[in-house]
Amino acid sequence: MSAEESERSRLPFEPNKKRQKPVKSKTQPIVKEQESSQKSQQQPPFTKEEMAIPEVISQRMIRRVAAFCGIPTTLGITTLVASYLLVSYAQIQLPPIAVLLVNMGLFGLGVLGITYGVLSASWDEDRTGTLIGLAEFSTNWGRMAEVWRETRKKKV
Repeated sequence: MSAEESERSRLPFEPNKKRQKPVKSKTQPIVKEQESSQKSQQQPPFTKEEMAIPEVISQRMIRRVAAFCGIPTTLGITTLVASYLLVSYAQIQLPPIAVLLVNMGLFGLGVLGITYGVLSASWDEDRTGTLIGLAEFSTNWGRMAEVWRETRKKKV
């Protein structure tokens, strides 16, 4: 992949891979090799501005998380209340295991909705993406998997 292609595939808020080294001034005293390596370890690889997610994208993620997590969670709470009212006032006997499984399923969908909401949002500032976000999810999942592979290679 050429440098131009990698620049196009890079996200607008993704930090550059190669960071320029700070210019050393001539008045600095000569530092031992061990001390200089400790100082370079203390300096973070990227600044906060380079790592920040733009406001447009974070708001898009929040809206999607609210929808994909909020709807199943609200349904889970509603089924708890509805099952209580059915048992208490309508004298309908519901199997407790059925109520438990339905609620666990809905709350589980709510937890998965958090991840799906973030990954299904378009990470491009200029493009809003689709309603469900399946294409964006596959693109963003691929980006995450690539970063995981790169990190694993660096550790080995």
